[in-house]
Amino acid sequence: MSDPSEKSPTVSVLMSVYNGGAYLPPCIDSILGQTFKDFEFIIIDDGSKDDSPAVLKEYADRDSRIRLVVRANKGLTKTLNEAYKLSRGKYLARMDCDDVAVPTRFAAQVAFLGDHPDVACTGGYFQLIDGESRLLTTLKPPTDDAAIQADCLAGHNPICHPSAMIRRTAMDAVNGYDERFKTTQDLDLWLRLGEVGKLANVPEVVLKFRLHESSVSETKRQEQRKAGELACSEAWERRKLPPERRKYEASEPWRPGKDRSSRHQHALQYGWWAYNSGEKKTARHYGWKAIGAKPLSPKGWKLVAVATLK
Repeated sequence: MSDPSEKSPTVSVLMSVYNGGAYLPPCIDSILGQTFKDFEFIIIDDGSKDDSPAVLKEYADRDSRIRLVVRANKGLTKTLNEAYKLSRGKYLARMDCDDVAVPTRFAAQVAFLGDHPDVACTGGYFQLIDGESRLLTTLKPPTDDAAIQADCLAGHNPICHPSAMIRRTAMDAVNGYDERFKTTQDLDLWLRLGEVGKLANVPEVVLKFRLHESSVSETKRQEQRKAGELACSEAWERRKLPPERRKYEASEPWRPGKDRSSRHQHALQYGWWAYNSGEKKTARHYGWKAIGAKPLSPKGWKLVAVATLK
């Protein structure tokens, strides 16, 4: 543990790890390689069954900024609150164990929060990559508070969770994550932070967010929807919104399920994203995946043809 007499770092990075696997080294390297150096990196291994604890210990032995806790599984929300309570920084930067931060992420976000003392939390633009680190697309969520708040209240999530940097005073004001939420804990947090300060996104890419091709079960998707609806309904009540503004819109899943139609639809989405990003080889890869899911549909064949011929 760190000496309490030591100067507190500007940024505390909060990361939960559960079976991080092959994605851990590029993730950790991207944090340790930040151009902004004044941070502590709090990592809690949440009961991993793979070699994550050994990988994490090796990194912790090499870099004193890493504060590592390895223990039995408690779940993401409890783990993030535990990391938050261990932290000492003025700003709290979230990170997920399979994503990659761009080198200037912390520098950009610290400067932004310093220039905007009324902002409680900022995310940023981010790229979507797949399991093989292939670029799919760049997403540019809204940057102004009004648009972000409106999206949150409708159930959308305009701040990518592992891109977020939160002002500690704001996090203290809302008492951290609400542990009732096993999923969608980030949307609930943005809604509550939006009641003590403004929300923002830095208008530059700060993160590479990894989309896995592994299926998300229907049960999990339903849990996410219910949790999102609960977070929004409670925010509507707190803010005393009129009935016409109480509309939950986030009904479509953004990750594939196990059924062929879902896998086909998402393969096409990933493929066209890649094509429009100039990544034709990746586009063809997902075109063939779409064909594998629904061989008789012309849509996958069209994607492969366009990505091959144009």
